[in-house]
Order: sequence, then C-alpha cells, then structure tokens
Amino acid sequence: MSEDEHEESPLERSDQEIGAEIADDPEALIGALPHYYRGEVTQSTTSQDRIDQTTNWAITVLAAILSVVFSSPDMPAYLLLVGILVLSVFLSFEVRRYRFYDMYRSRVRFFQENVFANALQPVGVEHAHWREELSEDLRYPTFKVTAWEALSRRLSRIYILLFVVLGVSWIAKVTLFTPETQWTEAAELPGVHGLIVAATLGVFYLGICIIAWWPHSRRAKGEVYGEEPGEWKDE
Repeated sequence: MSEDEHEESPLERSDQEIGAEIADDPEALIGALPHYYRGEVTQSTTSQDRIDQTTNWAITVLAAILSVVFSSPDMPAYLLLVGILVLSVFLSFEVRRYRFYDMYRSRVRFFQENVFANALQPVGVEHAHWREELSEDLRYPTFKVTAWEALSRRLSRIYILLFVVLGVSWIAKVTLFTPETQWTEAAELPGVHGLIVAATLGVFYLGICIIAWWPHSRRAKGEVYGEEPGEWKDE
C-alpha cells in the first residue's frame, strides 16, 4: 500500500475521529467516562495488591530470619544484618510500586473531585481545565510523587517498624544471648570490629528515622493525612 493510500484509509480516519466525536457529544462522553473510571480504579487496586504482596514477603522473610537466628545460641548475629539488607531490597521494590500506585490513585481522585463531586453538588470544578489536564497525563504519564516521598511514606507506615524489630533483635543477640563473650566480639564481622559495626548500624537507623519523619510538603494527591475526622455521620 502506498503512502497516499495509507493516509486516505477510511479506517484510519475513523479511528482518528472517534475520540473527537465522543468529546463533542455529551451523551457519548458520559457513557464512556464510567468505563474509564472503572479501569483506573482497577489499575489502582492491582497496584495496591502488588504493594501488599511485597510487604507480606518482607514480613515473612523477617520472621524466617528471626526464627533461624534465635533457634540456637551458635547462630551468628550477622544474619540479622543480612535481614536488614533484604528488607532494604524489598523497600526499594515497594518504593517503585508505590509511585505507580499513586499515579493511578491520583487520576481516580482527580476524576472524583472534578466529576462526581460536582455532580453531587454543582458548585464548580477544582480544575477549570480538568479534561485537558487528564488528557495530557494519559498521553504522557508521569509520577506524581518523588522517590524520596515514596520512600518516606513506606518507611513511616510499615518498614520502620520492621527495621526496629531487627535492630532490637540484633542488640539482644549480641548481649543477652551471648553472655559468654563480649558484645563487641559477638557483633564483629570478619575483619570489622564490633564497635564499627554498631556505629554503622546507628548511622543507618538515624538516617531512616530522618527520612521517615523529616517534615516536608506532601505531594501525594487525595491523602487522608493530617485532617480532622469528618462529621457527616454524627447525626
């Protein structure tokens, strides 16, 4: 097929005009929007399930490492350090998955506040050009939160607790569960003194606490964060 024939293809012209026809027809647009909304909700739900699966695996691995380390006094404490490394890997996976989840969730919230909210109480939309903004984001998808914010949220919500469990377990292992040796000897790694290991862990935990709770503006859209409880059910 020549280039001219390809450009004059009725099927291609029809495909190009479908979206424009829907945009100019309110009834067709209203009929198409619910399907789009359900699709975004499904994407958001699927992304949330992937995050939950990562968290479940992290907790499972944590429980397995604790069981192995405390099953015998001869088990070395450095296995708990391996656990910290494994948790960090899971956290890195979850940060990326959270950013995808937030992208889909942001579209859902954007649609709710500009369509459904105005349908229930037509006082005006939040974004005057919401259709153009949503169209642009569908053409050129972008993450709505930075990796730093995603890391902070996942740490503060779940992973900081898991890291604390491992940290407390490490302290207990090198002190209470090895009374026959000095804690520095129980904490040391091959070629690394126990004090250096402990100091490194201290810096690591200080760093994740700063990341988790350092005050900064939230960019995640529609988060129920720092808001007072609603009163609409109190009747």
